[in-house]
Amino acid sequence: MRLSIVTFMHPGPEARGRSLERIANYARRVEAAGFPGIWVTDSLGRGRATLDPLTSLAALASVASRVELGTAVLQVSLRHPVDLAHRVQSVQALSGNRLRLGVGSGSTQADFDLFGADYALRFRTLMSSLDIMRRTWHGEPVNGGVLTPWPGSEGGPPVLLGAWRNPRWITYAAKQCQGWIASGLYSSWEDLERGMRIYREAGGTNAVLANVVVDLRHRPEPGSLAERAKVSLVGTPEDARQRLKRIEQIGFDEILAMSPGGALDEIERVRDYL
Repeated sequence: MRLSIVTFMHPGPEARGRSLERIANYARRVEAAGFPGIWVTDSLGRGRATLDPLTSLAALASVASRVELGTAVLQVSLRHPVDLAHRVQSVQALSGNRLRLGVGSGSTQADFDLFGADYALRFRTLMSSLDIMRRTWHGEPVNGGVLTPWPGSEGGPPVLLGAWRNPRWITYAAKQCQGWIASGLYSSWEDLERGMRIYREAGGTNAVLANVVVDLRHRPEPGSLAERAKVSLVGTPEDARQRLKRIEQIGFDEILAMSPGGALDEIERVRDYL
């Protein structure tokens, strides 16, 4: 089981105009520490400033030359599929085909309200958009035109579908995508066990557990992600070892871990437990 890093693209303590320096240094530290990948989240209308995930990954690709780059998960239903396909292809080309595209329908009404998009149609929009994006990456006609694929990036990146509980979408991830992304924030242990059975029985081979909060000091702030996460590595080192073992026994191939404040030392300790 691999352990990679996932991070929110939120403002940090740096001076205004110095965000790129902080983000670039973090990516360099992740790569130097030997983690296989760095993934970013996607949110817009939730009362806090964020950066666009694909723009962020393009910046990371320029300073970290080896790690995989991923989205966990990109809200496809909010964007125009051809424009999104072009942006995704751009990151794939600039990174040397290191992009792992985690996608989802979106789960937060506020994000859809901000875009003026129909929250009730998000699943239908996701399926339609993914079909258009795949056709675009193969150079097929879309809406009467063709977006020429960038040489070497034809076909697009591996697509992993984020699905928390619904058997239909977990099965789709197994049969139509290159991976399934579950959530440590929103899924219970029972959800993960049930989802894994569905995924493996449908032939799935790449299961990723995202947003696993690490806090070995066990001092989560009230209302924080560390406190609210249903499946986490929050507690004593022995607690973390036992939970990590359970995640591995459930059958996940990769964990995407995060820590309060973006600290890597505790995540490195957890990696050593593997």
